[in-house]
Amino acid sequence: MVDHGATLHWKTEGKLAGVWVTELEQAWRERAVRSPHQALVVDLTAAESVDLAGKYVLALMHQKGVKLTAGAPYMNALIEEISAMDAAAENRSATRRPGGARS
Repeated sequence: MVDHGATLHWKTEGKLAGVWVTELEQAWRERAVRSPHQALVVDLTAAESVDLAGKYVLALMHQKGVKLTAGAPYMNALIEEISAMDAAAENRSATRRPGGARS
């Protein structure tokens, strides 16, 4: 973890699975309460793999404004998939509004 004042950087390593997913989610939620205006960047460069629960938590974090970064192709593909899921959800929300207007 590296604190740059306005932005906090977390680095994940190894496998984001099982209890480590719970640890990440708990740390993220606690940080959000303590420092709600501090941006968070999660670096997945050293992550080897992410299970389904880890993907869900990363998607939730991304949806709430956490920036995800990586250097490895697999993790970059995961980030692109999560970003696409957010964009698709936003588009579905926009089409449900009267007149399809976006906010």
